[in-house]
Amino acid sequence: MLDDLKPFFILLVFGNIENLILAAQGVAACVNPLGLAILSLIAASCWLLIGTFGTKVAIKYARYINFVGGLAIFILGIQAMMQSIPGIMEFFH
Repeated sequence: MLDDLKPFFILLVFGNIENLILAAQGVAACVNPLGLAILSLIAASCWLLIGTFGTKVAIKYARYINFVGGLAIFILGIQAMMQSIPGIMEFFH
Protein backbone atom coordinates (compact mmCIF):
# COMPACT_ATOMS: atom_id res chain seq x y z
CA MET A 1 0.00 0.00 0.00
CA LEU A 2 2.88 2.36 0.74
CA ASP A 3 4.06 2.01 -2.86
CA ASP A 4 0.64 3.17 -4.05
CA LEU A 5 0.97 6.36 -2.02
CA LYS A 6 4.51 7.32 -3.13
CA PRO A 7 3.29 9.61 -5.94
CA PHE A 8 1.36 11.65 -3.37
CA PHE A 9 4.17 12.23 -0.83
CA ILE A 10 5.21 15.54 -2.41
CA LEU A 11 1.62 16.76 -2.37
CA LEU A 12 1.32 15.72 1.28
CA VAL A 13 4.40 17.74 2.26
CA PHE A 14 3.35 20.81 0.30
CA GLY A 15 -0.23 20.41 1.53
CA ASN A 16 1.05 20.92 5.05
CA ILE A 17 2.83 24.06 3.89
CA GLU A 18 -0.47 25.18 2.35
CA ASN A 19 -2.18 24.71 5.73
CA LEU A 20 0.43 26.97 7.31
CA ILE A 21 -0.14 29.60 4.61
CA LEU A 22 -3.91 29.47 5.09
CA ALA A 23 -3.52 29.69 8.88
CA ALA A 24 -1.27 32.74 8.47
CA GLN A 25 -3.86 34.34 6.20
CA GLY A 26 -6.54 33.65 8.82
CA VAL A 27 -4.43 35.28 11.53
CA ALA A 28 -3.70 38.28 9.30
CA ALA A 29 -7.42 38.66 8.58
CA CYS A 30 -8.23 38.53 12.33
CA VAL A 31 -10.43 35.44 11.92
CA ASN A 32 -11.79 33.74 15.04
CA PRO A 33 -9.08 31.12 15.79
CA LEU A 34 -11.55 28.58 17.20
CA GLY A 35 -13.78 28.80 14.13
CA LEU A 36 -10.74 28.54 11.86
CA ALA A 37 -9.50 25.48 13.78
CA ILE A 38 -12.89 23.77 13.56
CA LEU A 39 -13.20 24.43 9.83
CA SER A 40 -9.62 23.26 9.29
CA LEU A 41 -10.32 19.99 11.13
CA ILE A 42 -13.48 19.44 9.09
CA ALA A 43 -11.63 20.08 5.83
CA ALA A 44 -8.73 17.82 6.85
CA SER A 45 -11.17 15.04 7.81
CA CYS A 46 -12.94 15.34 4.46
CA TRP A 47 -9.64 15.17 2.60
CA LEU A 48 -8.61 12.14 4.69
CA LEU A 49 -11.81 10.33 3.71
CA ILE A 50 -11.45 11.31 0.06
CA GLY A 51 -7.81 10.24 0.08
CA THR A 52 -8.53 6.96 1.84
CA PHE A 53 -11.34 5.87 -0.43
CA GLY A 54 -10.33 7.65 -3.61
CA THR A 55 -6.68 6.59 -3.89
CA LYS A 56 -7.38 3.57 -6.08
CA VAL A 57 -9.34 5.71 -8.52
CA ALA A 58 -7.00 8.70 -8.41
CA ILE A 59 -3.69 6.84 -8.70
CA LYS A 60 -3.79 6.95 -12.51
CA TYR A 61 -4.19 10.73 -12.32
CA ALA A 62 -1.40 11.26 -9.74
CA ARG A 63 0.73 13.42 -12.04
CA TYR A 64 -2.16 15.78 -12.78
CA ILE A 65 -3.23 15.91 -9.14
CA ASN A 66 0.31 16.77 -8.05
CA PHE A 67 0.54 19.52 -10.66
CA VAL A 68 -2.82 21.09 -9.79
CA GLY A 69 -2.13 20.81 -6.05
CA GLY A 70 1.33 22.34 -6.46
CA LEU A 71 -0.07 25.15 -8.59
CA ALA A 72 -2.75 25.90 -5.99
CA ILE A 73 -0.14 25.98 -3.24
CA PHE A 74 2.06 28.30 -5.32
CA ILE A 75 -0.85 30.67 -6.05
CA LEU A 76 -1.88 30.75 -2.38
CA GLY A 77 1.71 31.49 -1.38
CA ILE A 78 1.92 34.39 -3.85
CA GLN A 79 -1.44 35.69 -2.62
CA ALA A 80 -0.28 35.55 1.01
CA MET A 81 2.92 37.43 0.13
CA MET A 82 1.04 40.08 -1.84
CA GLN A 83 -1.33 40.67 1.07
CA SER A 84 1.57 41.08 3.48
CA ILE A 85 3.42 43.73 1.42
CA PRO A 86 1.55 46.73 2.93
CA GLY A 87 2.40 45.56 6.46
CA ILE A 88 6.03 45.05 5.51
CA MET A 89 6.19 48.53 3.95
CA GLU A 90 4.79 50.07 7.16
CA PHE A 91 7.49 48.29 9.15
CA PHE A 92 10.26 49.98 7.20
CA HIS A 93 8.81 53.49 7.44
